[in-house]
Amino acid sequence: MKLSLVVPCYNEEETVEKFYEAVKNAFINHIKEYELIFVNDGSKDQTLHKLHQIYNLKEENIKVISFSRNFGKEAAMFAGLKQAVGEYVTIIDADLQQRPEVVLEMVEVLDNKPEIDCVAAYQAERREGKVLSFFKSSFYKLINKMAEVDFVSGASDFRTFRQPVNQAILNMTEYHRFSKGIFSWVGFEVFYMPYEVQEREGGTSKWSFIKLFRYAVEGIMAFTTAPLKVATGVGGILSFGSIVYFIVNLVNYLINRNGMSQGDLIIGIILLLCGIQLLVLGVIGEYLAKLYIEGKNRPIYIAKNILSYSEEEEEM
Repeated sequence: MKLSLVVPCYNEEETVEKFYEAVKNAFINHIKEYELIFVNDGSKDQTLHKLHQIYNLKEENIKVISFSRNFGKEAAMFAGLKQAVGEYVTIIDADLQQRPEVVLEMVEVLDNKPEIDCVAAYQAERREGKVLSFFKSSFYKLINKMAEVDFVSGASDFRTFRQPVNQAILNMTEYHRFSKGIFSWVGFEVFYMPYEVQEREGGTSKWSFIKLFRYAVEGIMAFTTAPLKVATGVGGILSFGSIVYFIVNLVNYLINRNGMSQGDLIIGIILLLCGIQLLVLGVIGEYLAKLYIEGKNRPIYIAKNILSYSEEEEEM
């Protein structure tokens, strides 16, 4: 098998059939041996029904993994990668903003440059608003200063890599997954290729600003312990500052009999110190919560059933 395409799907009833046709048309004269691995991530619309229709056509090598509920895109990608048997593996969205024609360019790079292990696509020109672009740029600057691995701004999950890279990713079985960090952590030789994002063929984006913010926080906490050090530093600085402030105001009150009353000053210092303690405990609590979840050893996803082109159906 030359290529495996992993396609996470969540409420993509308007696009999965268009995506399937686009892949067929793009690959027809270029790649003959490939498989499409659709992962239905607990969609609430007719996505699963559409995928079953595609599977029943028996025109291509199709696998359909159906989750028991929505586990998130990270889990969907992991499930698809576990099923991928191709020499090359591609992760691509079903909304056609990432075109299969770009995949052909990625494959060509891997074919012609054996020293390259992974081709990662990044947006040559962002089409999002200035505010969102600012926050994304700030996130990459921040996490690159704190993390031990490098994060390339604009590089997404849209990438094609060799099977050894796939196996390395699968060996990272943490429950809280942040794919951008995982791709960077496993290493290998990566070639970054610019591409132009297309308009969605249907449906709406599943990423709101709040979800992107949470995802960014997840990434920071997954690949650096810097927030713990920052909390300690902030706590130390503010504690020292509060002591100095207390002494200055106390001396001023005793000498000049003006300024804050002793009661107000003490209350202010207590509230400040309590706030610092809660801040530090909150950061520590986030890390402990993740350790607690990881300690349960829960599966990353639960597949209700798996349809394979080998006429086999598995239930988990």
